Amino acid sequence: MKTYDIAVIPGDGIGKEVVPVSLKVLDTIAEIHGGLKFNYTEFPWSCDYYLEHGKMMPEDGIQTLSNFNGIFLGAIGNPNVVADHISLWGLLIKIRRSFEQSINIRPAKYFKGLRSPLVNPNDFDLIVVRENSEGEYSEVGGRIHRGEDEIAIQNAVFTKKGTERAMKYAFELARQRRGHVTSATKSNGIFHSMPFWDDVFNETKQQYSDVRTSSYHIDALAAFFVTRPEIFDVIVASNLFGDILTDIGGAIMGSIGIAPAANINLNGKYPSMFEPVHGSAPDIYGQGIANPIGQIWTAKMMLDHFGEAELGKKLLDVVEDVTNEGFKTPDIGGKSSTIEVADEICSRLQKTYSHS
Repeated sequence: MKTYDIAVIPGDGIGKEVVPVSLKVLDTIAEIHGGLKFNYTEFPWSCDYYLEHGKMMPEDGIQTLSNFNGIFLGAIGNPNVVADHISLWGLLIKIRRSFEQSINIRPAKYFKGLRSPLVNPNDFDLIVVRENSEGEYSEVGGRIHRGEDEIAIQNAVFTKKGTERAMKYAFELARQRRGHVTSATKSNGIFHSMPFWDDVFNETKQQYSDVRTSSYHIDALAAFFVTRPEIFDVIVASNLFGDILTDIGGAIMGSIGIAPAANINLNGKYPSMFEPVHGSAPDIYGQGIANPIGQIWTAKMMLDHFGEAELGKKLLDVVEDVTNEGFKTPDIGGKSSTIEVADEICSRLQKTYSHS
């Protein structure tokens, strides 16, 4: 029996609705497998926790999480009660940085049963590899003076180690897919960091002569995501550029509510973390209509990370079939509740794969 210990952080808003149903889906997958088991330990760390304790997680929170095989995160944030920069840096980014989760990967594909806003989506299937530890989201900088003389300085920090690490991951991933890597750059406008990015990309691609490459400035690349996303396979991007591109990826699928993400630790010292791209949506929390697909697809990415790619593929196939047959929440044109969608996925998994 393969057993995985999972730290579960439902977080805020709809995270508390989509995480429980996603765990039910994971347990159904484990039951179908027969030799797989998940042990869950839930932590209440959230904006509500901050209001009670003055911090997003306890002092020993990182040490506690380090004992798990993976972290399954819902959604963090409620700007009505806690400023976003406090909730984000106090939990999500703190986990990413403490556990050296240097790679963020986010797929986007033409999703059966979901109406893409694109006139001709052409069955696009791409994945963005985002450098997740430095770049434009560096903490280096500051603010000085006040009034009309106030100055804010934000330094983007790019190391060769971090940049090359993300690029090598992208090339290795492309070898498992369609063999093409696109670099997101802006070296015609950002004087130092982006020519450096280009140099490292050109050096790295020499080690992967079997992988085709292209490079686009981020403004053109964002446009191509909308006009011809089918030309892309794996895209490697800096922290900021990857963040923006993946929101576009969710949009062209038809809903950011279905987009998943994985924060990957590459050295094996610490757990990786899996989270949907969507936010906590406090405006619909408690209505039972939150879309669970982003969280469930995130569970699929966790299965992939644990070496259970076949199970992950089965899960995503069923999610698409269920969506295609009309079991959808209101945000994507359906009338089903969160629980009804998840229950249909579990039922279909059992019927389709229990005896396969």
